[in-house]
Amino acid sequence: MCEIFISAEPTSYEGRTRSVRLHGVVTSIRLENLFWAVLEEIAERDGLGVVQLIERLYDELVVARGEVGNFASFLRVTALRYQALLAAQRIPADRSVPIRSLDAKQVLRELPPGWGRAPPAPEATA
Repeated sequence: MCEIFISAEPTSYEGRTRSVRLHGVVTSIRLENLFWAVLEEIAERDGLGVVQLIERLYDELVVARGEVGNFASFLRVTALRYQALLAAQRIPADRSVPIRSLDAKQVLRELPPGWGRAPPAPEATA
């Protein structure tokens, strides 16, 4: 079992710090190279640079939650969720399909336990 995981290229789990500007404020984010690669893939699908994606995620997180908390951890979970949703075929593997074009409610329907709350079910009509 372990060979599947320990055979990873060591550079994939080396950390890298990037300085990003979020609304004029420079901040540093440290993630492992593999997480940066996944975030770059997500960004490319929507024609964004990784910094643009990070800024968009930050803004939407503030609107949805009112606070950011541990943003680097949020970015790791974002990358992991993206990969898991790809594996579960909730997001098309075709990278030419932008993430923004997907129906979020459909993608998030009936998530496995621990993946976060699903959107509310539509109200039943009488």
